[in-house]
Amino acid sequence: MIERVLIYAALALWTFIALFPLYWTLSTSFKLGRDVTQGHLIPWLDFQPSWKGFQSLGLSPDTIFAHSNVRDEFLNKFFNSVICSLGASALAVVIGSLAAYGLSRFDYKFGVWRNKDISFFFLSQLILPPVVLAMPFLILYKELALLDTRIGLILVYTLMVLPIVIWVMRDQFDTIPNEIEQAALVDGCSIWGAFFRIVLPIAMPGMVAAFILSIVLCWNEYFFASLLTGFDAQTLPVMVASQTGSQGINWWTMAALSTAAIAPLVLIGIFLERYIVMGLTAGSGK
Repeated sequence: MIERVLIYAALALWTFIALFPLYWTLSTSFKLGRDVTQGHLIPWLDFQPSWKGFQSLGLSPDTIFAHSNVRDEFLNKFFNSVICSLGASALAVVIGSLAAYGLSRFDYKFGVWRNKDISFFFLSQLILPPVVLAMPFLILYKELALLDTRIGLILVYTLMVLPIVIWVMRDQFDTIPNEIEQAALVDGCSIWGAFFRIVLPIAMPGMVAAFILSIVLCWNEYFFASLLTGFDAQTLPVMVASQTGSQGINWWTMAALSTAAIAPLVLIGIFLERYIVMGLTAGSGK
């Protein structure tokens, strides 16, 4: 009994620690400047909630139907984030699934490298600091006229999340017995037919999980969005980071903008949690 109480107490403490940044962001979006600096946390007890943060974005109840240049800018950045995140995630899942299937089903040899070495090479690309690629990408994108374009961001985001997709999907394909594909081939399916009609439906939970993780990573990406865009293709993280004024940081505006920016990810986590868990835990008991 005591052990169970301690476990639940530890879980409750960890839940509080994990969710407190979200609560702080949400509560700050309803504060005034003095409430932010004084560290007030509990609405109606420590401070009186205000729509000032959302009013500055044209997202408050009294401004939502009025014309607002800031709201138009927010919606533009929001749609840029949606298009770039969905486009890059879909492209990464397509390419990564094919690469992962090859690493799972065929034996490759490049010098001393084998399949495991190739897989680790893909994962090692996540260790590379993005700033190392700043100058090469700037020069390349300038020559290809991809600066400040959605296509440019989609391409670089695809490269960014591709290693994770390959690793997730490779584990998915490893759990699917080869005998299923061989039986499909015996029944008259081609290799591609067996892949699309047999293997992919079984590996769909992993694809959904990889797709969702890719969306989250692309949605939160700031460095390349700030480096390779000017205005037309800027995303929400760049807009959030730019909320500074002559007197310092507009915390209430930044918090309101952050709340609006993370809301889609919170909804994804709530409604698609079972798909994420299903995809990431598939094959764990192999």
